[in-house]
Amino acid sequence: MRAMPASLSTAALRSDNVSPVDPLGVQREFDHYVSVLRDRLGLQVVMLPADEELPDCVFVEDTAVVCGSTALITRPGAPSRRSETVAMKGALTELGLNIVEMNDESATMDGGDVLFTGKEFFVGLSKRTNQRGAEILANTFKDYAVSTIPVEEGLHLKSFCSMAGPNLIAIGSSDAAQKALKVIQQMSDCKYEKLTVPDDRAANCVYMNLPGKGDVLLHCTPEVFPESAKVFERLKSHMLIPVSNQEKMKVDGALTCLSVLLRI
Repeated sequence: MRAMPASLSTAALRSDNVSPVDPLGVQREFDHYVSVLRDRLGLQVVMLPADEELPDCVFVEDTAVVCGSTALITRPGAPSRRSETVAMKGALTELGLNIVEMNDESATMDGGDVLFTGKEFFVGLSKRTNQRGAEILANTFKDYAVSTIPVEEGLHLKSFCSMAGPNLIAIGSSDAAQKALKVIQQMSDCKYEKLTVPDDRAANCVYMNLPGKGDVLLHCTPEVFPESAKVFERLKSHMLIPVSNQEKMKVDGALTCLSVLLRI
């Protein structure tokens, strides 16, 4: 993870300039997220320092794709974010991962466009990720199939979908989300179950399988997405942890954006 700069509230990239970000509220959300991972779930949290010159740096997911012992350092689609990868590269190097850098200047990739199911990768072709970026990911993780999915609405592929279990894809209800799901189903030889939620943004959740705890799922709170929360509550075998993301959504941040999960 990376600490949140104060500049996020005023200078982070965003597709909607209508709603101001509450700086105290967004910090409370972040602190709670950290507390859930570290204190409630017992995970080791490696916290990189904030950089006020990089207002989006808290969204570390976009800077690296980690699978096994290899980390692909991405080339974010927004030029203002490309310097964010320096700190991530340093941290993952110190953790002993094999580092691959996306140095091709024709390539772009945000980690928010990369859905890893445990069996294969799906890469969203969006405003931030292009075909060349997907090709480099495929060359990096050659043991896995890589399929590309057009992202017609929203910032990233994971703006409307994510993994909610070992073979379970959480997906939004919009036409764009359902169309993307059909492409995923057509491209894959694997049979995935789906968990359809009314709100696209609520489909972004953080799934972990942890020793002694089993299936754990962080999802958006019922206060923000009440109908979607009811859908998650059907997952009786999961440890469900509602986590507020209301302020970060104003700058296009989702729950998965805030962390890069790895086993070391």
